[in-house]
Amino acid sequence: MAAVLAAVLLAGCAQSVDPIERLGKKAAQRVRPHGPAAEPPYRRWGLTAPLTPAPHPAARPPAAHPAAPGLPPVVSRVPTRDPVVFLTYDDGAEKDPRFVDMVRELRLPVSMFLTDSVVGPGYGHFARLQAVGASIQNHTLDHPAMRGLPFAGQRAEICGQQDKLRSRFGHRPRLFRPPYGAYDRTTLRAAARCGVAALVLWRAASEGDGSLTYRRGGHRLRPGDVVSLASGETAALTLRERTTRVLREAQHRRLTVGRLEDYL
Repeated sequence: MAAVLAAVLLAGCAQSVDPIERLGKKAAQRVRPHGPAAEPPYRRWGLTAPLTPAPHPAARPPAAHPAAPGLPPVVSRVPTRDPVVFLTYDDGAEKDPRFVDMVRELRLPVSMFLTDSVVGPGYGHFARLQAVGASIQNHTLDHPAMRGLPFAGQRAEICGQQDKLRSRFGHRPRLFRPPYGAYDRTTLRAAARCGVAALVLWRAASEGDGSLTYRRGGHRLRPGDVVSLASGETAALTLRERTTRVLREAQHRRLTVGRLEDYL
């Protein structure tokens, strides 16, 4: 009788095993979590197709011609046949954490030109952007129009931000964008003194409503174009929305996004 009771108790314990285990190994392998499949990142950010990977740039990038011997070149379009455009962002006013997610998920090699007085206490946001692949570049300390300023003032604006960015991000930027695109020969001399390799302007700009305007040449994106997206609270569209529009236009032209620092 004791043996029978023990057998019954053991059988009861066996029935308490997890239900998935009772299905058997093969049945358990067929169990799948419920819910729709994860949405592809490109769709999540408003694109209809994934971005084409950028080609590997040449070991020796195309030379940008200096304004004069010993002075950095001024670039608004990279002389390349690679089907790439370059996304550059000015000032640092918008600090949307979802933009960090966008850069990470789409693997966008963006370049952030930062102004110290605009970024204010928000450098942590740009450290997160740097961690997901963005590069950090110089856009002066206080965002003045540089043209016409004395050499000492221009050098202070450029070198001062070089020092700030080095202390916060661990490197001195190679690229500099003068506010408003305004510069003169004194700007070039000051930039050279501060260790700048190139002044970066732009051929295309994304306006607050998402439309693209062009400084010269054809009114469409072309290989090598530098695109400027200024940040600001007054824009009708967010930086994310305007970035999506630029990406859609690039895809329409069979272009993708390249890393500017690989070409300069």
